[in-house]
Amino acid sequence: MNFILNYGLMSARVIVFGNQKGGTGKSTLAVHLTVSLLTQDFKVATIDVDARQGTFSRYIENRKRTSLEASNLPVSTHFSVFDDVSDSISETEKINKENFAKLMDSCGEFDFIIIDTPGNDSHLSKLAHSYADVIITPMNESFIDLDLLVRINGSEPNNLKPSIYAEMVWNQKKERAIRDKGAIDWIVLVNRLSSVTSKNGDELEKILTALSKRIGFRLARGFKERVIFKELFLSGLTILDKEQLLAQATLSHIAARQELNYLLKTLNITAK
Repeated sequence: MNFILNYGLMSARVIVFGNQKGGTGKSTLAVHLTVSLLTQDFKVATIDVDARQGTFSRYIENRKRTSLEASNLPVSTHFSVFDDVSDSISETEKINKENFAKLMDSCGEFDFIIIDTPGNDSHLSKLAHSYADVIITPMNESFIDLDLLVRINGSEPNNLKPSIYAEMVWNQKKERAIRDKGAIDWIVLVNRLSSVTSKNGDELEKILTALSKRIGFRLARGFKERVIFKELFLSGLTILDKEQLLAQATLSHIAARQELNYLLKTLNITAK
């Protein structure tokens, strides 16, 4: 079954995974989205802007190694981006901007460009966000993570102040509009969900739903916390590959696959 992206144009679409906090599952989500697109015969480039830590890059490297042993294992064309080292901050940012623009231009032949960014504030991360067609911000099911998205005094959604990250996204939306009049679709994805429904989770979802229109994002649900995601990293495999390489898939694999399908629907990726 082939898939199409409902944006009207089939030029390279840029999907950026961003959050100024680590441990939210950005790299895991990025790899699974990448493989899902590859299995549908899309041409996919992946870019790791968090190359110093390099979780996304190592995942792709592990996958390339496994692909030498497993036939029909699709792998993206991958790029690792490091900060240029210069004598001044302004010169470094200028060089970073020029180099990143060249990289994005060179990826124009692809259908999708998937970018993973660091869990901190950096100039390269801002650049990546400014090129996005879609920003996906995974956050844990936690008020600590919510506080990094928006500052809330008490539990009332009306009593809020945008966080540094929310302000950064707003600024990069403006940068994108100035550069090519493009728009950015921002999705906040509640990820690493508990398998047990909790009062905390219900309250968090209620507040996020109320905030989504005010701050300008769409709300979606990501993956539940599963051991399988940690186990697959060393081989570079995903839940999609696991179903191909094993005779029988467990109920956990099947449920995780359904969660991935939900992400595709959130991105308006639908069957022909």
